[in-house]
Amino acid sequence: MKIILDAMGGDNAPDATIKGAVKAINKVKAEVVLVGQEEVIRKKFKEFYGKEMEEISDRFKIKNATETIEMCDIPTQAIKHKKDSSMVVGFNMLKADEGDVFISAGNSGALLTGATLLVGRIKGIDRPAMAGILPSYKSQLLLIDAGSNTNCKPLNLLQFAQMGTIYLRNTFGVEKPAVGLLNIGTEETKGNELVKESYQLLREKSEELGINFIGNVEGRDAFSGKVDVLVADGFTGNVFLKTAEGIGKLVKRNLTESFTKNVFSKISYLFARKPIKELTKSMDYKSYGGALFLGVKKPVVKAHGSSDERLFEYTIIQAERFVQNNAVPQMIEAFSKDI
Repeated sequence: MKIILDAMGGDNAPDATIKGAVKAINKVKAEVVLVGQEEVIRKKFKEFYGKEMEEISDRFKIKNATETIEMCDIPTQAIKHKKDSSMVVGFNMLKADEGDVFISAGNSGALLTGATLLVGRIKGIDRPAMAGILPSYKSQLLLIDAGSNTNCKPLNLLQFAQMGTIYLRNTFGVEKPAVGLLNIGTEETKGNELVKESYQLLREKSEELGINFIGNVEGRDAFSGKVDVLVADGFTGNVFLKTAEGIGKLVKRNLTESFTKNVFSKISYLFARKPIKELTKSMDYKSYGGALFLGVKKPVVKAHGSSDERLFEYTIIQAERFVQNNAVPQMIEAFSKDI
């Protein structure tokens, strides 16, 4: 297996990308191909580790790419005109079967555009969607769409529910994932027209498509452990995602300040240290890796734009598992039937 990694994408590239790949290389069996400016990548390996890349692992390879798609670039124009960018080169490698999965922390819009135009949508899927894993009570929560499609139709949300179900069943072994529709109330009459129409469509089609639809879910109940897949349009989903990340940071910051106020709080921390570490670890979204673009013909993973080396490490591990569990072939098979 080959994992194609955009070495130049993201706020902390290429430093975090390279360091994350080095941390992950002995935890995966795959070959990792770093796509980007070869001279820069090799210089960074020498700077960080005092060794050539090949001395660290013979499973590291480089594919040279002279350009980089920036966060400020217009997605469609960037994909069309920056043909030697690390992102476009990575996509073309994936399309040509020169790798099994592509990871990038670069421009989200460009990544979705490239995945759709260069790799292609699965037949039967109207719009690919970003699916991110978040921590939940004694479990995990798959949020779809986490930011790809700001304007959706009810059919899109139905397909998001189906894709999320297939992904969790095949990658995490959740036989019958509970699927909820993110809404402002649990009643079927609540919400805007998109959500109300999507509720009716999900209720009508769920049994036929093998979706375990449990109805509307309010944001406060999303992390209860009773929901496995949370469906939303990309605008609402991204607001929910960023809010959840912010709350996690707030809790961690408040705990840190509370236990460092004075000598008594520092002493009390000694007794509470283990459960506090377990709590902060369970709320850390970084340990869940990147978000997957579900609905394209080959596996594509979007790492957070501000990913550090730890997040890249987990994303690489996650990407290998995604390929091993054949989630994309399962989706292609499922969507070969008309909805």
